[in-house]
Order: sequence, then structure tokens, then C-alpha cells
Amino acid sequence: MTKYQHLFSPIKIGTVEVPNRIALLPMGVFSSRMMNNDGSYTKDGADYYIERAKGGTGLIITGLVPVPKGAGLPSIVNDVKSYTENMKYLADGVHKYGSKVFVMLTAMSGRASIHPTDPAPSSMPNVWDPSKNNPEMSIEDIHQYIEWFAQGAKAAKDAGIDGVEIHAVHEGYLLDQFTIAAWNKRNDEYGGSLENRLRFPCEIVKAIKKACGEDFPVSVRYSVVSKTKDFNRGALPGEEYQEFGRDYEESEKVAKMLEEAGYDMLDCDNGSYDAWYWPHPPVYMPKACNLEDVEKVKQWVNIPVICGGRFDDPELAEKEIAAGKIDMMGMGRPLLADPDLANKFKEGREDDIRPCISCHFGCLARIFQVDMKTMSSKDISCALNPRCGMENHYNITKADVLKKVAVVGGGIAGMEAARVAALRGHSIDLYEKTDRLGGVFNEASAFDFKDDDRRLLAWYKKQIKDAGVNVKFNTEFKVEDKANYDVVFVATGASEKRLDNIPGFDQPNVRYAVDVLDKQDIKDQNVVIIGGGLTGCELAYDLARKNKKVSVVEALPTIMNVEGLAAPNYNMLVELMEYYHVDLYKNATVKEYKDGKLMIDVITTNEPNINNRARMMSLFGVHHTSKAIEADTVVVSVGYKSNQTLYDSIKGENVYLLGDAIQPGNLMTAIWGAYTTALKI
Repeated sequence: MTKYQHLFSPIKIGTVEVPNRIALLPMGVFSSRMMNNDGSYTKDGADYYIERAKGGTGLIITGLVPVPKGAGLPSIVNDVKSYTENMKYLADGVHKYGSKVFVMLTAMSGRASIHPTDPAPSSMPNVWDPSKNNPEMSIEDIHQYIEWFAQGAKAAKDAGIDGVEIHAVHEGYLLDQFTIAAWNKRNDEYGGSLENRLRFPCEIVKAIKKACGEDFPVSVRYSVVSKTKDFNRGALPGEEYQEFGRDYEESEKVAKMLEEAGYDMLDCDNGSYDAWYWPHPPVYMPKACNLEDVEKVKQWVNIPVICGGRFDDPELAEKEIAAGKIDMMGMGRPLLADPDLANKFKEGREDDIRPCISCHFGCLARIFQVDMKTMSSKDISCALNPRCGMENHYNITKADVLKKVAVVGGGIAGMEAARVAALRGHSIDLYEKTDRLGGVFNEASAFDFKDDDRRLLAWYKKQIKDAGVNVKFNTEFKVEDKANYDVVFVATGASEKRLDNIPGFDQPNVRYAVDVLDKQDIKDQNVVIIGGGLTGCELAYDLARKNKKVSVVEALPTIMNVEGLAAPNYNMLVELMEYYHVDLYKNATVKEYKDGKLMIDVITTNEPNINNRARMMSLFGVHHTSKAIEADTVVVSVGYKSNQTLYDSIKGENVYLLGDAIQPGNLMTAIWGAYTTALKI
């Protein structure tokens, strides 16, 4: 008997009954290894979804599959017959575990496409290259798209799929652009009045119902409000602003019109590509960030309503569903991090859930990266769970030969290697020279907005304890200890780079990021952070919102040059720093710190304007400007260097270097490297 009675009660979407109120929300799965050219899923792609059904998720909503032909991507109408045959494996696999599956069909991106030639409702600036305008879509193309939606939905139904979700009157995608006056400047029957602007998505559902029958469920992805101030400008949580897109007053009308048109469910969030951190909330976004707005939708319509957006608390979901404020709990990334999350909720095993930390490295950012071997987009996965998307390949199995293994270093990479190797049956001693596990991740998780990072640390500690790992605290691994083990994993991490050669940097109020994060004790008013990487910028935001006057000095022309950093995370942190008045000095080098002032040299160059023309009437060329910044405290955050001393002393057969000890990276590189290496021994 579960304590979450309402969360695990069935619900009907149209005529289809879903066994519980937990839904996997759609996330892009369109790499060539996981999706066929006909828009169906390969065995690997289908098994990714089936794994989440096996884990207890009641409703599986797949990632988008395009309907338009010739967009350089798979299309559901490329070969309807093969699509229908191929998708039966997914339908049968999900149904085997009692779950239901909807396929998401998309009209694509409009002005949110990386290709400024893709059609939009009207000619308007492209999201990624505002110097170019996407062209207006023809009425003939609109009618063709509607026909394709109907054909695709019929193919899904014939494959045994339980319903479809239309992508999307949300996030500023093509259909959303049609519905919003700021983006739709048409003068025909698809523009002007609200009824005309809603015509495209309403005709889609009517066409699908005609092709598939009134009892075939059709959901729509729906953003309650756009949270958008202007082209390329989002609105931060709590910020006062004038809505550029869909506001609450219009949203009520739109939701009711979508229900009246025939949609059987609203799958809700907020935002647009201009405010991309709402539909893809980073770690800086509050938990359950869309809940209050989705509660409004439930008051407007009589069809089921899903809420998504950093919503992973079963107690909160239970309370909301019991009170009739929402109908279903929607999760994307948390179910990538832990496919068994729903079963663990039901069994009261919350401490065994690997939490999502809202980093986007393995999911959102990854699917827009290109695998240079296949020249396809990379597979969807998870920074914390390398098995995500590799369910047929990265299974943890018992080792053929059991070995005695030493893991040196109790940071994330060390704990992951110890966990996986122990689950494979090996005997593990983990050497940690301090009195706590976690390494530098303890400091990285110290921000008050990183509670999920702290949950991850707690999860690792529990998992290695449950797996029987013998942790040796306050113990250094000696070179001679190597002889006692069959395998040694060296996960000795990295140390902060120092700037000892700069005059004045021997003063006590010149500090380093790890120390500041650990102690959380800065009381001075004027703080200068040297280094505009991710850590430096997060520190700047954290201190600025605590009413410090913060400046960031970065040697490069741009900040946050972090490989794989997702645009929502970047955009939100940049806008947060702007909101809290953080001063940024780019192309700047530090010369001296003296008498409470940091002297820097700022280089300006002839950076062109958005149209690649001169920005000023008289150009500077390469120009150096000296500037003094008030600095009661200076915080250095300029990166790390690997600790390889031990490895160099013992390297040889069956000695493996892991994590930051190889090269300073992010959590994903540390975990994936440790996981795959531990699978081999």
C-alpha cells in the first residue's frame, strides 16, 4: 500500500485509462541510432521508453516526430506502412507493463529553427540569428501540414499507440507562433483575431479525429503564459514585466478553445524560445516553477491537465492531485536520471532515487550536438545516468572474475566507479584522505539553489554503503598499497589554479572559489570575481542577490565558455546577472591589487554590429584601457589542474585514471568515464 494514493490512482484521457498520474514528458529522441527515417523508433529508441514504463511510469509521451517532409529530419509520413510496422514493438513493450503511450507529432520550429529559411506564421527575426527573418508560411503549406498530422496520427493508431500529442501551442514553436499576436501578423484566415490565430491547431485536432475517430485521444502541449518581454528577452521568476506573448487573460480563452476544438488533455508548462529557461528550467529556476500557473488552467477546462517543470516531489504532487488542482505529474529529466522513479515513489524508496540536477548536459544540450562519426545528432542521455538511451548496451552485470579493487579518491568519479564495480561483485576499498566523501562537489553543491546536488551526494553515499563498499576515511593510498589489489582506480581529482604571481595577491582578502563556497562567509560589500566561467558566474549571481556589489573579470571576449552548456542555463544565468547588476569586464587581465582596488587592463576591438558592419563612427582598433575596481574581497575562479602524482607513480596494467584527474571537466565526463571503465574490469 503506497502513501501516495491519489498519485497512483488511474485517470482517463478521452477513452484511454492510464494506470497512474505520472507522465514522462516529451524530450527529443531523433538521433539515427534511436529513430528511423520514417519517424519510428529503432529497438534502442523503443527500449529507452519501455524502460520507463517498466519503472512504473503510467503515461509515456514520446519525443517529437516531425510531420513535414523534406526538413532534413525523419518524418512520420515518409513511409506510413513501415512506420506502423516498426512502432508495434514500442506499443507492445509499453503495454506489457500496463502503461500507455502517446506519440508527439510536431509541425517543427518556425522562427525557433536554427535554419532561418524555415517557414513561420509571418516574416520575423530568427531566434538564433536575429539579423535574419524566417519567411511567411503559405496557406497551401498549412493545409498540407494538417493533412500530414492526420496521416501521422492514423499511422500511430494503426501501430497500437494509445494517442498522440500535438507539438505545440507552447515554447514558441511554429503552432505557438501562429496563436500569438506578437508573432502572427497575417492578414488571412490564419491571422488577426484570436479565432483565426487558433485555426491551425484547431484544424489539426479536427482532422485527426476525422481520420482516427472521436475516441482516439489527442493531447496538446500548452504553455500557459509566454513569460516573454520581447524578441530574445525572457522574464525572470518574480520579475515585473509586460507580457509580449500570451498572457493570463488570453490563455484562459485559448485553453477553452482548444478543449472545444476536441483536444482531450492539456500538457502544460510556460515560456518560449525567447524565455527558454521556463520550458527547460535550469538549476536556478524554483522547483515546480509552473505549478501556480497550471492550477489556473485546471479551473478553466474540464479535460485532464498535466503540470511539468522541475516537478519531482511526490508529496507535493499527491497534495495537488488530491485537491483537484492538477490531474497528472509530468516529468522529463527526472525519469532520464532514474527510470525506476515511479516504482520507487510507490514503494516509499525516495532515498534510492538518483535525482536530476537540472544541468541539461546529457539531455537537452546533447541532442543538438553532432556525432562526428555518424554525422547525426547525438543520442539523448543523462549526465548522471550513462545507461539512459543505452539500455541494451550499458547494463551492470556480474563480473566473470571477481577482483579486489582499490578506488583512490572519494569524489563523484571515485564513488561512481566504486558503486558500479561493487554491484558487479568486486571487493572494493575506497581510500579518501579527508573525513568526508564528495570531493570538490561538496563545495560545488553549496549554493542554496543546488539542493538537488546535495541530494545527489546523499544518494551516492547511500548507494556505496548499500553496495558494501569499504570506505577508508582519513587514509592516503601509498605506492606500496598497489601490490594488495588486482585493480586500482585513481580518482584524485584536481586542484584550483592559483594567481600567486600577481602583485598584491598575497593579501588575506584574496581568496579562492572553493574556500569561499565551503565557508559561505563573505561579508564585504565590494566583491570582484576573477574568472567568468560557470563557477565564477554562479558565484557572482549568488553574491549579488545577497546585496553585494559584484564585478566579474574575464580574460576572454565572452563568458561561460563551457563545452556542452545548454542555452537555457546560459541565458538564465546571464539575465540573472544583469537583473542583479553584476558588472562584467571581458577581454580584461588583472595587473595589481592595492589599497582595496583591483587594477585591470581592458582590451576593446572593432567588434561589428549585428549586421557585421562598423559599430562606431570612429573606430578604436585594438585599444587598452586601465581601470580600477573597488574590491574589498577578490575571489579567484580560474579553473583547475589535474592531480596525477599518484598515478604517475603506480601507472601500469590494471591502473585506471578517472574524472578530473584525467582532465578537469564536468559531472557528466566524470560519471560517464567512471561508469564505462568500471563495466570493463
